[in-house]
Amino acid sequence: MQGSLVTLLETARVIPKPLETQLEHNPYYSAEQAFGKLLEAEELDKNLKRYDLEVRTFETALHSAFVHAYNTQEGSETANLFIQRVLYRINRLNLFWYDDLSNYTNERSPYLHKIRDQIETVWQQWELEKFDLDAYKNSDVKQAILDRFDADLEPPLSLDAYYMREQMTLEGYRYLLAIASFDGLIEASRLSRILGGAANEVQATLTKVLLEEYGNGRLSRKHSTFFAQMLTELGLSTQPEAYFDLVPWEVLASINHNFLLTECKRYFLRYNGGLAYFEVAGPAAYRNYLTAAKRLELSDAAMGYWDLHIKEDERHGRWMIQNVTLPLIDMYPAQAWQMILGYDQEKLMGDRASEAVVQVIRQGEQTEPLPVISIQ
Repeated sequence: MQGSLVTLLETARVIPKPLETQLEHNPYYSAEQAFGKLLEAEELDKNLKRYDLEVRTFETALHSAFVHAYNTQEGSETANLFIQRVLYRINRLNLFWYDDLSNYTNERSPYLHKIRDQIETVWQQWELEKFDLDAYKNSDVKQAILDRFDADLEPPLSLDAYYMREQMTLEGYRYLLAIASFDGLIEASRLSRILGGAANEVQATLTKVLLEEYGNGRLSRKHSTFFAQMLTELGLSTQPEAYFDLVPWEVLASINHNFLLTECKRYFLRYNGGLAYFEVAGPAAYRNYLTAAKRLELSDAAMGYWDLHIKEDERHGRWMIQNVTLPLIDMYPAQAWQMILGYDQEKLMGDRASEAVVQVIRQGEQTEPLPVISIQ
């Protein structure tokens, strides 16, 4: 299939050679290749028997990955990465990328949906085991949200945050942008999927957040445009997913988690709790990145996205608490505890992802620079 999803992913990738070799020696490499063939197959569900070898190769590896990722004390890094990459490649079919329309031939495939549901069932159970749901159900939800808001506006500086602010090199900053571009170039896309339905003040506020992220319909003001300018300034690719192979499983898990919550209206409260954390805590993280860029004496174009986000997300955080979470507590008093769960899950996943990103940055600083993309 010319211009297929798999082909686009592979040709767009920009990664150092050592990492490329490392990926090829991953025990799940052949299974992911087999899954790629299933993704791009014409009328997959009608022709599953034709792909019997690929199905068996992939499904055997997937069930093995479940065991190694979730049923062992430490959890396998490669198993987690394989699971989250597969899930992401299914989830991304829910967004339009302005590419070859044939890439979406299997977007409603029962087989792919079955795989997605299998992964989410096992993975989400593992994630939820980290939380005391009964404690949430018996809490004062409104006070719990307000306490979290106060604590996360100005969090204490972690060791990783200090490293980025004071020690990260220019190459480390390039690695940071490369990984962050995976979400930064399409940000707020998942938020758009919860806006349909009845109109009220909550919906209006969420729409305002989306519109500001999208530059109020002006491409030049869209947040992803500012991110692309940073990438260009640092000689990095502005192609979405160009750095897919740099992205740790922890980052993919956070993205996949948000796909799940926005696809299922049953999780509407949980998603909004998570979005509240993201908007409240975002400025503190962006200040770390901005401080690093200033220390490295980079141009305004190489850091403009952070400055924009700090200003707008401070406002978005207030909106999310005052005009979304608190009204939803009054609207759904018996289920409102789910917003605390969503808030705490987003925080845990975000902290976990940040730690993993710093590890990739440190490794990148010590190995090989990212290729410089020339501007035509």
